[in-house]
Amino acid sequence: MSRVPLISLLSSIRLTPNLPPQSWYLIAGVTFSTLNRPDALTDVLQYAIEKDGSSAEARLQITRRMREALIKAAPIGGLPKTINALFALKSVTIEALTDDPLGYSPTERSAEIYDIPSSKILHRGQLFFDQIYGKVSKRVMGQMDRSGTEDLGIVARLMYGYILSNTNVLTAAESSFVLIAGLIPQDVSS
Repeated sequence: MSRVPLISLLSSIRLTPNLPPQSWYLIAGVTFSTLNRPDALTDVLQYAIEKDGSSAEARLQITRRMREALIKAAPIGGLPKTINALFALKSVTIEALTDDPLGYSPTERSAEIYDIPSSKILHRGQLFFDQIYGKVSKRVMGQMDRSGTEDLGIVARLMYGYILSNTNVLTAAESSFVLIAGLIPQDVSS
């Protein structure tokens, strides 16, 4: 995709009514990642910073939110595509907009893994799963548990607990939009 039509598409997405504020670039980024188009992600990030990154703090938040959206999309679109996307973003991101690998993480996932009882994280994940699936959540989880391997339900609980239900960077609503943005290009139901 050449840059001119891409910018026109991004502009259109950015002006879409009824999206959570500042979620347009998350949706675009996750969609391009799911389509395995990491080259387009660099343009999405640069356009988001150009249009919405009026301060150093705003630019940092945009890059952190984009990275978090891609992490949350990994269970939906696949980890290899997320790796491609994150490395593409890193190639165009100045050091001031990256987080030190051994330093502070706004998601606090390291603390969740090492310092918080897993039962608390898994409970949070179950609540998030229930919120996403509503009245059919018990049936859907039960189907996964009875899929021929109990591991499908375990994997879902781990993903929802440790990845998807973390709202330190993206809200629950933004996370839901990210999931949908990862599902639509694959033409799969949730």
